[in-house]
Amino acid sequence: MLRHTTAMELLQAGVDRAVIALWLGHGSVETTQIYLDANLALKEDALKKTSPVNATVGRFKPDDQLLSFLRNPYEDGLCR
Repeated sequence: MLRHTTAMELLQAGVDRAVIALWLGHGSVETTQIYLDANLALKEDALKKTSPVNATVGRFKPDDQLLSFLRNPYEDGLCR
């Protein structure tokens, strides 16, 4: 847990993943990729730096019909 927390803090501080991989003793930089995949805040920051073409920016908010289906997909006969 200490290694994971330290790696996440270093990533959030902007330390290159190759440096983190060396520090953690990973045989490959790709092994460090799990820390990037696990950090939602890092992904959101990256998305903020991009500008989508002809798209609205924001989080997806499902409507009541979708939420109802996800709670019970068999109720409306959509799944068998």
